Amino acid sequence: MKTGRPTNLNLFSIKWPVTALVSITHRISGILLFLATALLLYLLDLSLASEDGFMQAGELLSTPAASFVVWLTVAALLYHLIAGCRHLLMDIGIGETWRAARFAAAAVIVLSVIGAILAGLWIW
Repeated sequence: MKTGRPTNLNLFSIKWPVTALVSITHRISGILLFLATALLLYLLDLSLASEDGFMQAGELLSTPAASFVVWLTVAALLYHLIAGCRHLLMDIGIGETWRAARFAAAAVIVLSVIGAILAGLWIW
């Protein structure tokens, strides 16, 4: 069926509202946390296996690349937590207007950036 409307399949050319971007990145942060769980469980298993394993896990985490991965995981966790609270508030009817939703989305971004900076200062 032809509608006569233009079809734009390039998602990068669409101007997404900030509320949609926050929602999409909330899902992406959840995927990152799911993937990071495997690495964290490996490190936990390694550190609990023996004293040598604990020292090996400590050496692994002292590298700059591992520090970056830890920071990325903590930043994703903070973002996911803050954006999840926003979604829960919307589920109970708080912040459902367009203006409140935009404000809450901006607040999620600002609080997450502040949290990521503080996490970076704590890790490094």
